[in-house]
Amino acid sequence: MAEILLSLTIIGVVAAITLPSLTGNINERTWNTQRKALYARFSQAIALMPALNGYGTLVEGNDSTSAVDTAAETFVTDGLSKVLKINNICDSEHLADCGIASKFTTAAGSIISVPKTLVELNPYFDFSRSENGYDWTYSQTDTKAAAFETQNGESIIAYYNPACSANNKFEETPPAVGVYWIRTQPFMCANFVYDLNGNKGPNTVGKDIGFMSVLFATDSVVVAPNPTNAIYKSTDFYGALKFCRESDENTRLPNVYEAASMFYNYRLHPTGVFITSTSVPDRPNQIYRFHAGLGYAQAYLKDAAIDDVYCVKR
Repeated sequence: MAEILLSLTIIGVVAAITLPSLTGNINERTWNTQRKALYARFSQAIALMPALNGYGTLVEGNDSTSAVDTAAETFVTDGLSKVLKINNICDSEHLADCGIASKFTTAAGSIISVPKTLVELNPYFDFSRSENGYDWTYSQTDTKAAAFETQNGESIIAYYNPACSANNKFEETPPAVGVYWIRTQPFMCANFVYDLNGNKGPNTVGKDIGFMSVLFATDSVVVAPNPTNAIYKSTDFYGALKFCRESDENTRLPNVYEAASMFYNYRLHPTGVFITSTSVPDRPNQIYRFHAGLGYAQAYLKDAAIDDVYCVKR
């Protein structure tokens, strides 16, 4: 009897040590599978929409009675719901009715209230800053979020820019390295923050919480980066490329669209100045350097020194 009790005790201790790890691995594999399936469904749905801009009404006013904002909600009801199976749609004041938790844990570990407008998600959609002779000012009318539930059980918040541009300036050859700054804010048509299991938890970015962005009003690009934490390391493009590849077999430098998406979701993921894997058109020795804190990208020499390396998992 004593030997049996001792054996059971040992088994219990081993189980207590290994069970959380096994459960975590199972959850991570489940979330990865769900994330890829969700991205596939959204990519197919967005491809069926002829244009993404112009939905809804957006009128600025001096108070809540004169301001009109149905942009995101109309985009979901009149646009997205025609190409994607949606069960329920909620306005910005009733996000919880669509299974959205009131707070998220960011990739940096901080807890934030769920952003209910585009500027709450990213303050650099409406800011003013002048520095070293540059004017970084950018402003557009803020839009309220909307939420919906899919038939597969995901809860999703939609942020929308009804005046988004169809012009893909990332495909243009810049005039000179280092001085060619591209504003990325106008390219965002729609941004989605998804919760793979509703408000059950852990409600943490990188686990059950993630984001997708749709760039350009026509010939749209859909990206769903899964960023790792920032690694601060003095290196160049080639060192950064090697670092990301050696960190994990599924980890790479972000391309320019993934970098833009990480900027759009500024509140959910730590951002700074980092580089992408995307080469500048007709410039094989240059890549895009992305100043995520301002929403600008520029042409940058591959052998130039950098400080911040951000990798994404694919």
